[in-house]
Amino acid sequence: MQALRNYIDRYASSTISDADFAVVMAAFTPRKLRRRQYLLQAGEVCKYKAFVLKGALRQYSVDDKGVEHILNFAVENWWMSDRESFVMLTPSRYNIDALEDCELLLITNAQTQDLILTVPAFAAMIREMDQRHSIATQKRLYASLGHSAEERYEEFTREHPDYLQRFPQHMIASYLGISPETLSRVRHKVLHKP
Repeated sequence: MQALRNYIDRYASSTISDADFAVVMAAFTPRKLRRRQYLLQAGEVCKYKAFVLKGALRQYSVDDKGVEHILNFAVENWWMSDRESFVMLTPSRYNIDALEDCELLLITNAQTQDLILTVPAFAAMIREMDQRHSIATQKRLYASLGHSAEERYEEFTREHPDYLQRFPQHMIASYLGISPETLSRVRHKVLHKP
């Protein structure tokens, strides 16, 4: 629980009071997932946003040919949900499952909105998260439209160097929108740059 408190303090740019943090913690539900267990399956409504205390999750879709397309990874001190389904209460097109055994803190949209209205530090954290998410989404879209596979891989390794050891290469390729074979060629080229 201290991880969530540290996260709020960091992104709210202020220290949350003990009383306010007690209100925040009352809104969250702890949950454990085993590796390969689903938090969300395509077609369901995303009822929870998850804060990751331990472990790793991925958000992905599967196309008509059975190919997985990974949209997001989440590790310790990251959030995971299908934002569209969570906010609009519509069926999700994504699956979210555990890549490792996970310990999560779950919160509903209604509870999130209540905390935004009653806990200023939580509201500030949500605003900061939304801004960062918008920027990250814009950067990722720009990279997918305008960068080569090599440039996307190099940016990925700068932004998330720990992911290279944590996730299988075929998942990293899916996240980057390239085939595993292309990723292998790109990695070889990057490793042997003068």
